[in-house]
Amino acid sequence: MDDPSVGMELHLQSRRAAAIAILTAAAISTNYLLIGVVNVKLMDLIVFSSGYLYGCLAGAMVGLLTWLVYGTLNPYGFSLPILIATMLSETLYGVVGGLLAKRGFWGGDLVDGAIRFGALGFLLTSIYDLLTNIVSGLVAGVPISVALIAGIPFALIHEASNALIFSLGAPPLMRVLRRFGGGIYG
Repeated sequence: MDDPSVGMELHLQSRRAAAIAILTAAAISTNYLLIGVVNVKLMDLIVFSSGYLYGCLAGAMVGLLTWLVYGTLNPYGFSLPILIATMLSETLYGVVGGLLAKRGFWGGDLVDGAIRFGALGFLLTSIYDLLTNIVSGLVAGVPISVALIAGIPFALIHEASNALIFSLGAPPLMRVLRRFGGGIYG
């Protein structure tokens, strides 16, 4: 006699794998669409959302896979140490998304969500920029302090745009994805 729980588990694993593939494709395609707009990307919100909806591992996978493709096929060039740094740093968005979903980070109120997600987007992006700017400085052979100072304008654009993108995008995106995509916490 077949165990129905095995079929259900296989269905959930298949659904999660499909979600990882779709969200990775969405992150990659939006990166290429916004290639001319320096440090303004939807990728970080998509990676965060994948973790928020499907758990830490799924979020980390979306971040790793997105940068594996985008960082390898990047018109700005390729650097293995920077690729590794961006891949690992991007996982932060997905892992934090998964951890916060388990703890009920957002109760569903749009205004409260806008404030929380905006602040979170800024904080996560600050950490991401710090880590990737340090590695970029080491790769370029410049002192870390110089790399961090030179990166300030780019970091500020990235952090401010992510605060706005997370603030305006996360609450409605969570509602839509939970309604239509399910997720593990929805």
